[in-house]
Amino acid sequence: MQPQLVQMKKVLALGNALTDILMQVSDEQVMSLGLEKGSMNHISLESARYIQDRFATVRKSMIAGGSASNTVNALASLGIPTAFIGKIGNDEIGEFFRQNAERNGVRPILMPSRLMSGNCIALITPDGERTFATYLGAAANLKPENIMPEMFEGYNYFHIEGYIVQNHELIEKAVRLAKEAGLIVSLDLASFNVVNENRDFLTDLVEKYVDIIFANEDESFAYTHLQPEDSVAELAKECSIAVVKVGKSGSFVQRGEERIHVPAVCTHCIDSTGAGDYYAAGFLYGLAHGFDLNTCAQIGTMVAGRVCEVLGAKLSEETWRELKGLINALFLQ
Repeated sequence: MQPQLVQMKKVLALGNALTDILMQVSDEQVMSLGLEKGSMNHISLESARYIQDRFATVRKSMIAGGSASNTVNALASLGIPTAFIGKIGNDEIGEFFRQNAERNGVRPILMPSRLMSGNCIALITPDGERTFATYLGAAANLKPENIMPEMFEGYNYFHIEGYIVQNHELIEKAVRLAKEAGLIVSLDLASFNVVNENRDFLTDLVEKYVDIIFANEDESFAYTHLQPEDSVAELAKECSIAVVKVGKSGSFVQRGEERIHVPAVCTHCIDSTGAGDYYAAGFLYGLAHGFDLNTCAQIGTMVAGRVCEVLGAKLSEETWRELKGLINALFLQ
């Protein structure tokens, strides 16, 4: 469907400024650490060092990450003006994160911390599933007083990740200021265990402030205790647009009484890290261009499918050019 003629929208995000350390391991190795496969776990600095020592001989790669950061970096690569609010330490990892944002065209709003920059160990099993062991460090040092009204000026969408909802005062202030500034608020639920631990708070947050909610089937079940098709309908009662992703079965999207299902793009999945973040980027890209829900979901699916084909949440410049060319040909001509 052709887009409406709209002024270019801008997206602001708030989240954990993390650098991903990717390791390909076996199911047994994940279990040996006492971690539930597919979960997100906060760990201490000592535990982070233990895991890295435990897998010292495993091949690793380092990529700037964090859920909301992934989303706005992908949006910037698609041509949408973006900015990211976070906190980093005065160290090599923090500088790596900053330079990555600037290189991708994201405006970094990064406050300094005396703590070490946050990092996320992503344990990737042969089926492409990822289990996160996250040392938040400086990222968790972001405080409500760091969030100022002027940060929201000039932006249209405010995207936040569920991983920061444990900091209730921070997230409440941020979404309140965003709504006061007239921004559309988008929330990615992030992880089923995060939802389980913060369900009452999330319910209140969504009902009061959230316009768009993204969840996978595990997260939506944790929130609604319903299967995907019923879950997306329930979520749509609490916000304007609800999205439930169901992996290889695609995604369900609902706005009011309008519900659509978009099949997944068949890919050779080697790592699902960042797939949900990239889906959100594609979907928000579509909304920013005035597309209908079906087109937004198709673009989200296309972008998510591409990131599943690589290790880590990072696509090459060549792949981004291909994606933008395909999106232009299919939807913008």
